[in-house]
Amino acid sequence: MESVKVSIKGAIPDSVVPYPGGVVNKAKYFFWKAYTPIHVWGMNLLLRLHILHHEGRQNFLLGKLAPGVKLEDFLVHMHAQGWGNHFVAWHDDGQVMSIRKLVNFTWQYHLRIFSDGEVRGHYEYTPESHPRRHVKEVGMEARREDFLNFLGDWVIPAGTVPRRPVVLPSRARTIAARTKRTPGKSRS
Repeated sequence: MESVKVSIKGAIPDSVVPYPGGVVNKAKYFFWKAYTPIHVWGMNLLLRLHILHHEGRQNFLLGKLAPGVKLEDFLVHMHAQGWGNHFVAWHDDGQVMSIRKLVNFTWQYHLRIFSDGEVRGHYEYTPESHPRRHVKEVGMEARREDFLNFLGDWVIPAGTVPRRPVVLPSRARTIAARTKRTPGKSRS
């Protein structure tokens, strides 16, 4: 698959954490309201100083963007379902976008889209509600069926092959998505 190369800055609005109940959660909420503007700068500084370490891609592969799907159109589809930009998240290798769907102040679905079209996602604590649990991946779950329902036909699930021909715009040609085999005949 051709690498996804698009300008997506501002393609989807930032996610906004709902105002929580409880004194402790309200304190966390106001802390993050003040801290968010400097979060990315602070996280990058801690990574450069080797206080924090992050590389590679997280687990929970869901699949790849379906052939012909443009990232911008996919983001519009996801935003219509309540997803927003998750700019405070780690930046995985090859990642072009990180979005999340907030369930409430405590829980979120988190989805990453990569330059090779790969899509990965997981369900987890929000960093605003439980920063340490979030970073340590406590309570993180695959929730694959939930994600596949959100993604619909926009993503080809990992382990499946599209049944229709795939059109690669960069090559302007159609290739068969699956090689048909006749029983008893060998492939040459």
